[in-house]
Amino acid sequence: MTTPAAPATPPAETPALHVEVDGSPVADPELLATLMSGYGHFTAMQVRDGRVQGLGLHLDRLDRATRELFDRGLDGGRVRALVGAALEAAGRRDASARVYVYDGARTVVTVRAPFPPDRTPQALRSVTYWRPAAHIKHLGGFGQTFHGEAARRAGFDEALLTGPDGEIAEGAVTNIAFWDGTSVIWPSAPCLAGITMALLAPRLPSTSRRVTLADLPSFRSAFVTNSRGIAPVSRIDGVGLVVDEELMDRVYAAYGAAPWETL
Repeated sequence: MTTPAAPATPPAETPALHVEVDGSPVADPELLATLMSGYGHFTAMQVRDGRVQGLGLHLDRLDRATRELFDRGLDGGRVRALVGAALEAAGRRDASARVYVYDGARTVVTVRAPFPPDRTPQALRSVTYWRPAAHIKHLGGFGQTFHGEAARRAGFDEALLTGPDGEIAEGAVTNIAFWDGTSVIWPSAPCLAGITMALLAPRLPSTSRRVTLADLPSFRSAFVTNSRGIAPVSRIDGVGLVVDEELMDRVYAAYGAAPWETL
């Protein structure tokens, strides 16, 4: 006698996700879970009169990282439309805008008041830490935030990320460049190629090579760059650096020469 086959076990259903924030249920918990996953990437830009310096570089960055993380592209025209719509909804032509990309190419745009450029000389504290997947402007930057906050509590402005042997990569939220009196030297260690850095490098006598903390006394000056602007460096740990006004005027002029692109 043949034994009847056991009925197939129905596939388990994924439990419904319930999320509350401060005691109130979230309308779309799946979306919130995606945003809280920490897996994604972003770009940050300063918008002036509806235009952005290096807009094409921002769009290329978003597309490359989306392909690497999620195996799909991100249409630049759609990004421009989303940022433009967010600016219009916020009633702003000048703004600090960010574009975040999550799993499934979910795209989030944030808009806030523009950050005025801060050219105050910066004091940096070196720490032994390099960002994972440093070439991506990714989310989940606990390490760099942790070290940045610790540096500020110690009386510095930002952390400088270095390897175990003192090789310099980047600031916690900046790129760094050194001036030897002839060339601008960008460290060759793994780091994020920032948009401001990418706009400056071809407009200045630039080179890239290994730089360590032991090399600091050989440099006259240094400066840091990010989406908020450019600032000179006055010291790294206990090593003082000259704030070279002539150099900085040259750097600011080079950055000012970068064209603005309309969203």
